[in-house]
Amino acid sequence: MDTTKLTAKEYLSQAYRIDQRINSKLEQVQSLRDLATKATATLSNTPRSASRNHHSMEDFITKAMDLESEINADLCGLIDTKREITTVVNCIENRDLQILLEMRYLCYKTWEDIASALSFDLRWLHRLHGRALDEVEATRHQKPL
Repeated sequence: MDTTKLTAKEYLSQAYRIDQRINSKLEQVQSLRDLATKATATLSNTPRSASRNHHSMEDFITKAMDLESEINADLCGLIDTKREITTVVNCIENRDLQILLEMRYLCYKTWEDIASALSFDLRWLHRLHGRALDEVEATRHQKPL
């Protein structure tokens, strides 16, 4: 993805989106595991169907393993993205702006939690956020990463 065309906010939000995708895939894996453990043997006098799928458990396991491989690739991407965002954030001189960006875009804190942690009024925090986004834009366009 060409990150130079993203706005500062879109650029910083990449990590959150990757994290959401990972969580979604983890839920899918858990769902597959739950389905696999629900498979039970049925005792019956009725003869078995010749066309019965004998590989359903194997299919569940294969699909879960494929999803887990995707999750591992996404985790590597998340780590790389967070490292890149951290590099950009560390180029900002103002420590309050750095902390604000880290808490919001790397720790996924709510505005209320950030305002409380930094002892800032919510309106002032939003103004600082605007200033921080401007700093990110300037940093991204002046220095090659």
